[in-house]
Amino acid sequence: MSHKHTNRLANETSPYLLQHAHNPVDWFPWGDEALQKAKDENKPILVSIGYAACHWCHVMERESFENEDTAQIMNEYFINIKIDREERPDLDHIYMEAVQAISGSGGWPLNVFLTPECKPFYGGTYFPPINAYNRMSWKEVLYAINQSYKERKHEIDAQAENLTDHLLNSNSFGINKPSYNDHSLFTKDNLQLIADNLLKQADTTWGGFGKAPKFPQTFSTQYLLRHYHFTKHEASLNQALLSLDKMIDGGIYDQLGGGFARYSTDAQWLAPHFEKMLYDNALLINVLAEAYQLTKDEKYSDTIHQTLAFIKREMLSEEGGFYSAIDADSEGVEGKFYTWNKEEIDKLLGADADLFNEFYDVKDGGNWEHTNILWVTEPLKDFAERKNIEIGDVKAILARCCTVLMEERSKRIYPQLDDKVLLGWNALMLTALCKAYAATGKESYKELAVANMAFIEAKFKNKDGSYHHTYKNQQSKIPAFLDDYAYLIQAYIHMQEITGNADYLLRAKEVTAFVIEYFSEEETGFFYFTHQQQTDVIVRKKEVYDGAVPSGNAIMATNLSYLSVIFDAKKWESTAHKIIQSLGMAIVRYPTSFGVWAACLQQITTGVKEIVITGLDKNEDLKRVLQEFIPNKIVQSASSIEYNFPLLADKQVSSNNTFYICVNYSCRQPEYDLNKFLSIINMR
Repeated sequence: MSHKHTNRLANETSPYLLQHAHNPVDWFPWGDEALQKAKDENKPILVSIGYAACHWCHVMERESFENEDTAQIMNEYFINIKIDREERPDLDHIYMEAVQAISGSGGWPLNVFLTPECKPFYGGTYFPPINAYNRMSWKEVLYAINQSYKERKHEIDAQAENLTDHLLNSNSFGINKPSYNDHSLFTKDNLQLIADNLLKQADTTWGGFGKAPKFPQTFSTQYLLRHYHFTKHEASLNQALLSLDKMIDGGIYDQLGGGFARYSTDAQWLAPHFEKMLYDNALLINVLAEAYQLTKDEKYSDTIHQTLAFIKREMLSEEGGFYSAIDADSEGVEGKFYTWNKEEIDKLLGADADLFNEFYDVKDGGNWEHTNILWVTEPLKDFAERKNIEIGDVKAILARCCTVLMEERSKRIYPQLDDKVLLGWNALMLTALCKAYAATGKESYKELAVANMAFIEAKFKNKDGSYHHTYKNQQSKIPAFLDDYAYLIQAYIHMQEITGNADYLLRAKEVTAFVIEYFSEEETGFFYFTHQQQTDVIVRKKEVYDGAVPSGNAIMATNLSYLSVIFDAKKWESTAHKIIQSLGMAIVRYPTSFGVWAACLQQITTGVKEIVITGLDKNEDLKRVLQEFIPNKIVQSASSIEYNFPLLADKQVSSNNTFYICVNYSCRQPEYDLNKFLSIINMR
């Protein structure tokens, strides 16, 4: 296919960058060529950041970046750089913080103007092609920036210095000594305060936290589940399960194909932004696995199975890696692939249509923007009773209908797939597979996890122990970031728990040592987002907030705490405690921003159960132990004592499986009866 315009993005592998490869804008990827050109020509740099599944990124491309007149202005006055935020989260973090300082808000597309030295001086998110939404038009912004750069360069330089200073200052946390070095942070009162502060923001009608738009906030839900486990605090359990139930029933969940969209635009979880991200589904599987372990409610195991079926069907490459995302739009319309009109359903389902339409709220005029999003407004049991139909019969009819509609939907034009494979997001899905296997016992999940880990080690790992961040078309590139390494270590820990293969722990130790050497800030104990040898960023950021994905620092604190027990590494334990104490009461006061930190604080405060299983035929008993809800645990199992792990010291392996429960390496008398051992584990 011939194109009128082709720019340098045509040589990239990122689907997002390739979407812009035939814009009339003379886009560059981030790199030496573009940055040097800006210096040579003394032009400001326009950096435009987005991602392949971003709806408003597509809108701005259609309205402005595909417009030849607009492109001419951009090409004449600026060096234009396109960045995939998922490929370069480091740059996205830096320039997003700058734009938030300028405008008070952020989002994507992110459009930020830099000096030739890469220092930001102005920016925003979506700009319309004409004055609208109380925003300047994109052309007006371009003209105004050009004029200011030519006529008031000193003001721009001053603004750039101020913003850069702001970035540096905001990165200086942790320098002061912790206020909580007496361990007063690690109290059960603080754990209850965290739960109370989460519940203050809870939507007790529709689940979740805060107002629309609503994100899953899996870390908050997970904390409340665990808090209930330790305290029997009913309000925590009720809000956690309500949140999961309403999401599962909502339009944010694909009622036909499984899998969750990124967030809901309304408080009821009806209308999502329809993009499906790998990380969201991984994190939701994590918390669903814990909900199933706690309640044994098949609604949660069914959702795990449906979601992982979707992941395997639509997001798993032939090589064994997981793709990043599926777009919200198809044929230029958001949600078109997923929505239905009633006439179409009536024709396809015939006599079953009325019952299906009533259950999934399908209406003549549509339940959203003149079309229908399938969602469940009444529990299946209540619906069956009201209709006076056996619940099994209702299930059978609905399943039959869903099969028909799935077959019909498969004939539609599919949304674009972001088929790059990211190390960190694959590691998150690996952990999710481990937790899904632990909760449900489904062997195929363990097999897929083992295969995915082998893929990661083959495609991302370098000989020097470093890793790449992204992979596509047989090409691995971009040095891995802190999140990649932190999530990988976490995945290794979970892989050892479900397989009993101690090699995974040794690899976790190797990667941890690498991260400490190249990412740590010795003075504070925190970790930088970028490798110390990376030179193309104006500041090495330290990220601590748990947002859409966990903070790499929070996961590292959790990893260090776990591995300090495995390897009797007291320094790792003290580092974990030190950085948690540095954040102090911020974790307690603002738990929706520090959810993973809260869980780590909870773990240290309540203590960890050290579980050891030995025996020549341990696997089935290990499988049974993993099905229990034991949030704060370390599990090692062995059919032979090959390595010198402290928890395995003095343990014997025989034909009879032996079970140990320990705290700080001090073990109770061994048990030989699994049921008795489980009853001891479950004692509070």
